[in-house]
Amino acid sequence: MNTSFDIWQTIRQEVQTAAAKEPLLASFLHLTVLQHENLARVLAFQLSSKLFSSTMDVRALYDVFLRVLENNPEITSSVEADIAACYERDPACEYYFLPLLYFKGFQAIQSHRINHALYLSGRKTLAYFLQNRASEVFGVDIHPAARFGHGIMFDHGTCIVIGETAVLGNDISLLHGVTLGGSGKKGGDRHPKIGDGVMIGANASVLGNIHIGKCAKIGAGSVVLHDVAPQTTVVGVPAKAVGLSKNIPANMMNQMIMVDNDENKQP
Repeated sequence: MNTSFDIWQTIRQEVQTAAAKEPLLASFLHLTVLQHENLARVLAFQLSSKLFSSTMDVRALYDVFLRVLENNPEITSSVEADIAACYERDPACEYYFLPLLYFKGFQAIQSHRINHALYLSGRKTLAYFLQNRASEVFGVDIHPAARFGHGIMFDHGTCIVIGETAVLGNDISLLHGVTLGGSGKKGGDRHPKIGDGVMIGANASVLGNIHIGKCAKIGAGSVVLHDVAPQTTVVGVPAKAVGLSKNIPANMMNQMIMVDNDENKQP
């Protein structure tokens, strides 16, 4: 992540420019971004506006979300890293403010970050309620106990499922339809552990308490049932190693299958 600038001030400047160019959205952009004094308040407003229901008051949710964010400043740091990840990896993300307002994969991640903090603080009933609401609203189902690092991007986000004991490291990219699930009915530690820099392609399933090594790449549609070594590309059902990567797959977002350490080769 580029930390040489203030990402919040950059977002404000982008939104001010957008409001000037599109008067029809000026009120919306003022309400959602410009009236707020920091990123935490924008995020609390955005998520509460999306996750409230007939049985959950929007203002009550806003207060809960803002309290969690203010009491856990590391969450806001992770949010900034996630925004930067979207901007740097997604060619459709032309501005830093886009994930914050419009990308449901990003919003699902931030909802989970708050849910996880609530879960750890003992407010499990509320965390489960919000997990359900996030699943309904964003189409992403993440158990509140799952642990996330920073710099995570869900590209599109639709139909991502992440189980209770899953662990995601830093700088990871998941495409739509990814499942990080268990295998069988056995309880306990039963979900995947995903290393830094990993990219998991669309509709891939990683099942069981297995480890995906740093900078590995999982091909689209693959079913992974065993550990994957670092910097290894696996594809297929069941997935098998087909090559190595010298780069960070999560950053490159290259869906081609590279072999023999040559990034120019295609399948």
